[in-house]
Amino acid sequence: MMVGVSDDRPPEDKSADSATPPSDDAENPTPTADPGKPAAPLRLRTLLIIAAVLLGLDLLTKTIVVAELTPGDPVPIIGDFARLSLVRNPGAAFSMATGMTWLLTLVAAAVVIGVIRIGRTLRSLWWAIGLGMVLGGALGNLVDRLFRAPGPLQGHVVDFIAVGWWPVFNLADSSIVCGAILLVVLTVFGFEPDGTRAGHDHSEETATETAAEPGEPSDNGANGAAGSKGNAA
Repeated sequence: MMVGVSDDRPPEDKSADSATPPSDDAENPTPTADPGKPAAPLRLRTLLIIAAVLLGLDLLTKTIVVAELTPGDPVPIIGDFARLSLVRNPGAAFSMATGMTWLLTLVAAAVVIGVIRIGRTLRSLWWAIGLGMVLGGALGNLVDRLFRAPGPLQGHVVDFIAVGWWPVFNLADSSIVCGAILLVVLTVFGFEPDGTRAGHDHSEETATETAAEPGEPSDNGANGAAGSKGNAA
């Protein structure tokens, strides 16, 4: 009679062989600036929408003013303080630099290009609003300089808002000035175009380190007290 031979070898563990090999994504994870805090969305679309709305309003008001008003015949709104007065302005905002129309046209074009380049990486909503206002105003006056008389690069901007002693201006001028003021305020208070605030993260790290430092002497002190009690015993 043959005695069966038992196989005491443990079954092979095939789990290692059947395991899915690590992928390249696992070996090379995508780096993130702060894994615990998602990045703010890009704001280029918001910037362009604001600029488009302001550009449309500027062109609409200028079209109505040119069709309805006569130069030298102002229309009072609030007595003599606020009035509508059609003026053809060859200069910059508020009738400055009237003899440099072609140069102002090139400057306006450079501003438009620069704002769009910055807006491609923009993540701050407030920066998007400020830059959108600047872009919309710059485009409004640039359209006048390119397409109004006396010719391309020499076109005169249509101004029609007169308030007190202030030079006559238009919606594009107001948009540029208000947007620039907003950007200055954001810069002064440390708000960055990427959505962060200058010094804010650093202050949090400093506070964390400062809170951790007092704990270290206290631990040493506790150990020292325990050691002295042991020596006394």
